[in-house]
Amino acid sequence: MTKSRYPYAPDEFDAPAQQGAPVGVHRTPRSGWSKTWPFLLVAVVFAGLAYGGVALLSDNGATENPPQAQSTEPAAGETEAPPAEGTEEPPATEEPPATEESPVEETPAAPDLATLMAAADPSAYVRVLNDSGIGGEAGKGKDALDAQGFSNTVATDYPDGPAPVDVTTVWYVPDRGDTAAAVAATLGIPAENVQQVESLREGDVAVIIKSAITPVG
Repeated sequence: MTKSRYPYAPDEFDAPAQQGAPVGVHRTPRSGWSKTWPFLLVAVVFAGLAYGGVALLSDNGATENPPQAQSTEPAAGETEAPPAEGTEEPPATEEPPATEESPVEETPAAPDLATLMAAADPSAYVRVLNDSGIGGEAGKGKDALDAQGFSNTVATDYPDGPAPVDVTTVWYVPDRGDTAAAVAATLGIPAENVQQVESLREGDVAVIIKSAITPVG
């Protein structure tokens, strides 16, 4: 800007300074510390921020230790508090006693034919009566009894119509049970089909055949 266009009136500040005099406001020279501390402050602030960021990331990545279970057992020297009035402690449960297995009853073995024959009377009068409609069954039974040692046997048809039984049966008079058992075992007749009667028309033992028999031996 030229002096011709300067809009202000001249004053003391427009007068040129004397040779060697200071120009403008006098300022004290700055020390070295005043020039250094702003840089140090910036460095400290950045260092603090960096440390805080690292610590924050470390806390987020770390796993927390699980809380320890609180022991319910009383400490040494402490006693458990008694139950409150009106409350009952549940009764202690006992294991049910072990059940003992019932022993299996063994069915006694049926006596063999030799034992039955030893108790029988081979001289008893035994009649073998065929009521099966199958020819020769009475004779087959008589032959089997004779082979076992019976000496007084007769084979014939059942007289006077059908017998009042449905299965092959052995009848015997009192005191002839052992002989009847031996006769039934010889002819293959089940023991449950041996029956005592008050009397027979003839003989001591009568065999009524209703189906084919299977003598032993």
